[in-house]
Amino acid sequence: MDMKNYRVTMRDGITLSTDVYFPQGKLSAAYPVIIERTPYDKTAPSRSEKTASGHQITRQEMAQYFVNHGFIVIFQDCRGRYDSEGVFTKYINEAEDGFDTLQWIMEQPWSNKKIGSMGLSYAAHTQLAMACLNPPGLLTMVLDSGGFANAFQCGIRQGGAFELKQATWAFKQAKLSPLAQQSAKIAAALEQENIHDWFAAMPWHQGHTLLKHVPEYESYLFEQWEEECFTDYWQKIGIYAEGYYDQIPDIPVLFMSSWYDAYVSSTLDNYRAFVTKKQSPQKLIMGPWLHGDRNITHSGDVEFGDIATFDRNVSEDWLSCRLSWFQEHLQGNTTDCPHEDVTIFMMGGGSGKRNTNGRLEHGGQWLTHHQWPLPNIKPTAFYLWPDNSLRHEKYSETVTLSYCYDPKHPVPTIGGALTSGQPIFWGGAFDQRELPQFFGSKGNNLPLASRSDVLVFETEELQEEVCLAGDIEVSLWISSDALDTDFTAKLIDVYPPSDDYPQGYAMNITDGIIRCRFRNGYEQKQLLIPEQIVEVKIKPFACANRFTKGHRIRLDISSSNFPKYDFNTNTGEMIAGDRKLQVARNNIHISSEHPSKIVLPVIKPR
Repeated sequence: MDMKNYRVTMRDGITLSTDVYFPQGKLSAAYPVIIERTPYDKTAPSRSEKTASGHQITRQEMAQYFVNHGFIVIFQDCRGRYDSEGVFTKYINEAEDGFDTLQWIMEQPWSNKKIGSMGLSYAAHTQLAMACLNPPGLLTMVLDSGGFANAFQCGIRQGGAFELKQATWAFKQAKLSPLAQQSAKIAAALEQENIHDWFAAMPWHQGHTLLKHVPEYESYLFEQWEEECFTDYWQKIGIYAEGYYDQIPDIPVLFMSSWYDAYVSSTLDNYRAFVTKKQSPQKLIMGPWLHGDRNITHSGDVEFGDIATFDRNVSEDWLSCRLSWFQEHLQGNTTDCPHEDVTIFMMGGGSGKRNTNGRLEHGGQWLTHHQWPLPNIKPTAFYLWPDNSLRHEKYSETVTLSYCYDPKHPVPTIGGALTSGQPIFWGGAFDQRELPQFFGSKGNNLPLASRSDVLVFETEELQEEVCLAGDIEVSLWISSDALDTDFTAKLIDVYPPSDDYPQGYAMNITDGIIRCRFRNGYEQKQLLIPEQIVEVKIKPFACANRFTKGHRIRLDISSSNFPKYDFNTNTGEMIAGDRKLQVARNNIHISSEHPSKIVLPVIKPR
């Protein structure tokens, strides 16, 4: 009785390919519906649907699990992807297409007009997009590692800089596009492109990139890249839930992300907004994983231990957790699943040894609270000192620390909270060295701290542990001889030397960036006046980490983190396509009048 590749018609006549799975032999009754809308092929298993034992759950297995418990399950290909008609423009059509699909569901005799949605990453973006239109029947969502609060601030841009995962994602998906699948010549042309060479050849120029073979992908990429200011372009439904929170129905939502995911701030911003603006119960889960890797115990070269998996620790498993959620909110069944709790993974506290897989044992533990931010947080300032220390006291004299940032030789990205960057870059925690596997690295294994364009500030060895959980802000008093430049900040947990790591281990916790032209707001550019001292603020993603006794808290300051972000050409011109690259002499000012600092969310001892 299942319906495969059923054509659901949208308001403009385009049809979207839809698979519907029914409880067998029971179509005389109406049932609640669970839907997932994806651009990644509705028939293919989601890479994140793996159990702790490593079993890959197929779409059919997922559907069967839910239909066995009295649900109808729907998977749909997004517009312009796989079996669906239309032109794919990333993110922009998902609100209306989702609304129209739910409206179609409400008209079907097999639907009892109670609908829940689920999905990871883009399939979370599709959910929140349609929710902004208050679609009929939507009673709950499971937003897993996605759903744009404000894509200008998280997901497409950060601090004014462009996230180059958009370029790597576009290339990968262009090769899977209907156009490439239908044309052997286009497929062959794409296969001949070397993305490593293209990244080395940045800046790119539209019409002359590796995406020129599939123009719709190149077009939307450059639209995002060139729209530097926070204009109406960024306030479109689907990428700006902040502008639509009041229109989103008051429904319970399960929010989940992880500290090395690209959607940390978007997830936390959405959760806080729903808790503030809605009456329905909300749930937040934050793990230590990479994007969607909820049952993998390591991120990058750092191991968190068996306790880090979602399965067996947060819940029996991810499938049963979602089942309990949908049974509660679509079937009205009482379950044991807590709804108002905040469950976060506090990283740290491990042995610090190298395990048999060559990873640092950082460890961690799950904490459960009833609110986020946590109630027992004390924002604590650590001031930059000219001897490269971090201290609680301000430095009283006036000192300027300088370095030259050359966009031809940017600081390489060594892990972090990001996704979709492969094969150019990838996320997670790593010793902050010029490791050979990372794009742009010199491959000499020297620490990033040895670079002349990186300023390092760190505490003395901690005499007692310091636990952080929450938002971070870096305030820098800067000047430059350029009209525009970037400043980056990276928070690092520094392990002392040990038998396994004789040189210690500098583990990245979180990082952020600010493009100086946007220091006073993102609505319009304001270039620097050369050598004028101004304040810039960087907001790295929130984190939760235990800095144990004997460790150091470190802050690295520089002006690039490539290829996570596009590099600033320092000319003041539009970054996308700027052929003129200039070296900038950048300055950090330290004094009582200009107290450059990082403010950390320290958990107060009980």
